[in-house]
Amino acid sequence: MDTLRIALLQLNTTVGALGSNREHIVTLAGLAQQKGAQLALFPEMTLSGYPPEDLILKPHFIRAAEAELQRLCAELPPELICVVGCPIQGLLRPRNAAVILHRGKILAAYAKQQLPNYGVFDERRIFEAGDRPMCLQIGEARIGLHICEDSWIHASPELRMFAKLNLSGLINLSASPFHRGKLPEREQTLHKTSAEVKAPLAYCNLVGGQDELVFDGGSLVIQPNGELLCRADRFQENMLLVDLPLATASGPDPQPLPDQVDWVVIDQIAPQRPPLPPPTLAPAMSELEEIYEALCLGLRDYTNKSGFKDVLIAISGGIDSALVAAVAVDALGADRVTGISLPTCFSSEGTRNDATLLAENLKIDMPMVPIQGLVDSFLNLLKPQWPGREEDVTEENLQARIRGTLVMALSNKFGRLVVATGNKSEMATGYATLYGDMCGGYALIKDVPKTVVFDLCRWSNEQQGYDRIPQSLIDRPPSAELRADQQDCDSLPPYEILDAILTRYIEQDQGRDEIVAEGFDADIVTRVIRLVDGNEYKRRQAPPGVKITPKAFGRDRRMPITNHFKPNPHPAPTK
Repeated sequence: MDTLRIALLQLNTTVGALGSNREHIVTLAGLAQQKGAQLALFPEMTLSGYPPEDLILKPHFIRAAEAELQRLCAELPPELICVVGCPIQGLLRPRNAAVILHRGKILAAYAKQQLPNYGVFDERRIFEAGDRPMCLQIGEARIGLHICEDSWIHASPELRMFAKLNLSGLINLSASPFHRGKLPEREQTLHKTSAEVKAPLAYCNLVGGQDELVFDGGSLVIQPNGELLCRADRFQENMLLVDLPLATASGPDPQPLPDQVDWVVIDQIAPQRPPLPPPTLAPAMSELEEIYEALCLGLRDYTNKSGFKDVLIAISGGIDSALVAAVAVDALGADRVTGISLPTCFSSEGTRNDATLLAENLKIDMPMVPIQGLVDSFLNLLKPQWPGREEDVTEENLQARIRGTLVMALSNKFGRLVVATGNKSEMATGYATLYGDMCGGYALIKDVPKTVVFDLCRWSNEQQGYDRIPQSLIDRPPSAELRADQQDCDSLPPYEILDAILTRYIEQDQGRDEIVAEGFDADIVTRVIRLVDGNEYKRRQAPPGVKITPKAFGRDRRMPITNHFKPNPHPAPTK
């Protein structure tokens, strides 16, 4: 045997859908066998979906998962060796495992040793870590096993041990979520691990949306010298086939290490097929393309997996709702997207016209329902309660809250998922109305900074070949249109400055002095930090939305609501 044919099956599963996940695995395993695969890899926690969160702590969930694993074992093609990610019961707590299935039997289970506990991960809270590496001896091939984070910890005793075993390859089952800039970081890490074990690394990653997280696939095989043998398409299901050369399989007998490595020997394997054509690399994506694809996949899966047939979007004629509507149409189809326009006396003719033109370009229904009469009725009722008080943000927020009430009523009546339209810059500074424009079941662009919203709209129009999102809408200065002649810059710094400060304060955890030292105005930085810190209570009540930055609100950044800490309250004197 000169090569071992491996199928990397990056598939989209649903958390908790044990039966349908099992059926999906069986279907794709059958396709892999038809293509001559001898070893099939499935992503981390494929059977249960990832991340299962506190489902793992329910004993009846683990029992149900293990029962489905037994059914899966009986239904897989018998000659195909399958490595499937799923939870299993450990000594004290469940384990995140890679289970080896062959000829109707569970041969062994490798438990993930490195449990991540940062960012979106808190695996140490729910899983029990494994304590022994595992190696498969498949004919002449020696294959080490990893699960996701295992390959992220370098210079570990386990990797040094694998380097001594003269491996034919290292396989990694992964559920690595997307954020912008993640792909080169991931590939550099995998290259370093491959170089440490002196063997090719086959990395099989999950794909699909799960609440805030999007898994982008991009499964690959990388050589110790950094050469990519093949890479799967991202943001979609894919089967990646590769004939792994076994020239490195000869070497010292591993049996002197029985107390340090769990060794699984498989002698009966499927016969080889004619060689595959040369492997291919899926084309690279620009940053804007991958963000847009992540938004589409996140919304599509959240909508479908939550059982909604269609979505509802309040379209103002501004850039945020325009981007949300365009993504929704590309993700779900125009027939599953409904808009509604709810203008008041402050809604300009330009925004009304742009909202109508956008709906026409997207080919979606968008009734226009003026709400000034409702606003006046509310004010007539409320003004006697505050005699003599001047108009302020109360009257502005009232308009947004009336809109929120109406879109939620339509959601109830028609069973539509309301997609909120606030961006990350607004969520960070509190420039959004609680129970108003923050209403909804999914806040699609809550992790997309305002400057990136503009970039995505321009990019989308370039891909369409015309101004599907009206250019006048992109060119108009942003405004909430809740009072006369209002512009966002009346309340916030210019977005180019604001987003640069927010990136440093939120994603890079810089303090006030560090940000000021980079050339930003001290008063503006102080004001932005005060806005961010003072609006945690709003963000805690916001709907989930797609994570696209390295540090999103919610899963990544968990701050106390009542918080008296003031970063750098006494700035160092300037020289």
